Amino acid sequence: MQIEIDPLSDVALYQQLRDRVVEGIARGELRVGDQLLPVRSLAAQFGINIATVGKGYELLRNEGLVRTNRTAGTVVARAPRPTPDAPGPDALPGVGEWEASARDAWTARLATVLAEGVAQGEQDTAIADVVHGILESFSGSRAEARTRSSEKGADDAR
Repeated sequence: MQIEIDPLSDVALYQQLRDRVVEGIARGELRVGDQLLPVRSLAAQFGINIATVGKGYELLRNEGLVRTNRTAGTVVARAPRPTPDAPGPDALPGVGEWEASARDAWTARLATVLAEGVAQGEQDTAIADVVHGILESFSGSRAEARTRSSEKGADDAR
């Protein structure tokens, strides 16, 4: 997955990095066990301080989305449920359900984003339509990624 950040954005670089990885996981571009670039490599790629990349990866670790160890580096630890009716998310062994504190922090951020729409005078139904559209986009992207992955597996088997 190609990560892009905007050095001119008002959003901090470490936050942009974290956001792009989360979006990649949500779209199915990053799967459980996929390795992220090492901190030093990513910092060099963007010409930014390694501490900035480290802070982005730390946010992802704190949210339980990645794990880091000396031998494997930083890998995706959890991903969306493989199907809507699956009992839990796809995850590395030992990675449990979403921790309550992480879910509470996400809920607070989501409430603020939704409040922005309400404060701007957007109708509740319009906000719900946008949210639904975004979720549909993620679902469609994951389905496409699964199709590409199964096609690649079939090609590799030949």
